[in-house]
Amino acid sequence: MTRTILHIDSSARTEGSVSRDLTASIVVKLGGDVIRRDLKDGLPQVSETWIGANFTPAADRTPEQAEALALSDTLIDELKRADTIVIGAPMYNFTITGALKAWVDLVCRAGETFNYTENGPVGLLNGKRAVIAVTTGGVPVGSDMDHLTGYLRQIMGFIGITDVDVVFADKIMAETDHAVAQANAQIDKLAA
Repeated sequence: MTRTILHIDSSARTEGSVSRDLTASIVVKLGGDVIRRDLKDGLPQVSETWIGANFTPAADRTPEQAEALALSDTLIDELKRADTIVIGAPMYNFTITGALKAWVDLVCRAGETFNYTENGPVGLLNGKRAVIAVTTGGVPVGSDMDHLTGYLRQIMGFIGITDVDVVFADKIMAETDHAVAQANAQIDKLAA
């Protein structure tokens, strides 16, 4: 059976982006059909209209409410169709990019990617794998300043994806060659 990969890049840069290079390499190494989602131009923020539509039962939504959720529905469909999610996550100011945060807000929807239960939220996207390519300019991955890696692991788990690998090239501004070589060695292990 052919694997389906959702390939998400969130770097604002298209030229010289290490996270984009890493995700492209991961996708090639893993192989399969690819759904491409590039966030370089950003995504809309959740709004009052969106929230109202989200909390209205689907059968009762107005055409305007359905339109407000259309992009979110598309992004969730991409997640549901994928077996593996590959996310390029460069660190901007100690955390994820604004575009990636907007994607998170649009895909974390009760009844779609998680359910509320008496024991707390339960993710609905079980059986999938995520590979997150983290890049940083100077912050060591896993340090107290890294608010990106743990957050994305938590979000993946929140929607039911608990098989998460992190590939990273950190401290690129000080150790470019070493950081990229380290990340490429991690990618080789993923595909083995």
